[in-house]
Amino acid sequence: MAKQKTAAFDTTVPNVARIYDFWLGGKDNFAADREAGNKLIRAVPYAALAARANRAFLRRVVRVLAAEEGIQQFIDVGTGLPTAGNVHEIARQARPGARVVYVDNDPVVCAHGRALLASDETQIIEADLRHPEEIINHPQTRELIDFTQPFALMFTSVLHFVPDDDDVRAVIARFRDVMAPGSYLVVSHVSHESRPDDLRAKQAAEVYSQSSAPLTLRSVETVRSFFDGFDLIEPGLPWVSEWRPNPSNPSEHVKGVTESMRGGVGRKVS
Repeated sequence: MAKQKTAAFDTTVPNVARIYDFWLGGKDNFAADREAGNKLIRAVPYAALAARANRAFLRRVVRVLAAEEGIQQFIDVGTGLPTAGNVHEIARQARPGARVVYVDNDPVVCAHGRALLASDETQIIEADLRHPEEIINHPQTRELIDFTQPFALMFTSVLHFVPDDDDVRAVIARFRDVMAPGSYLVVSHVSHESRPDDLRAKQAAEVYSQSSAPLTLRSVETVRSFFDGFDLIEPGLPWVSEWRPNPSNPSEHVKGVTESMRGGVGRKVS
């Protein structure tokens, strides 16, 4: 999801959604995206593995929320380009009538989504997460999501493309205000837990600075603060590959990721 810019379509500017698509083995990417993705891999060798681990985290979370917690409404913010194992596909394995609103502010991502995802119980809307009211009050959101009932609000691999000036905590707080008790917040986020002068972090930030959205690295304590007002469920805020891993499913057991994104799920109690 290109969080900060919605400029005219330009294949010469690396796009964060298309870089992610490239890492996942997708086909909706261009030379500039692949070049940027390879630069990031040279800086952070496990970058593509981390993307795969994050996608597996999303699948496991949706499965747990749908099958074990009875959640059948999802808002997936910063959804990116459609790929295997989309939220509605996983959720409906346990809840056939699950309703999903996908959100992105990249018009190209939304065009792909409308072509591949839209149905009576699945919609994609073009909106900017920095303006929660655009999402909360969108007619298609209101059509599919019953705010008097629990739902899952998902920010997977997206909030690190929102700069500090846009106050992520305030954004989440606005959503929290309209979430019914028993709703869930899902977050995965790149965390900066190495030395301040870590060359890998600097190189990654430099590559993203030339793309559709800059990267904002945050401490694990800051990421944990995004769950204020929610109770983190077990196992807390581990690396995404360590959130309720399922080694028996090879597609969800990503090896070789020693550090990547933190991921957690919080439940709104009241």
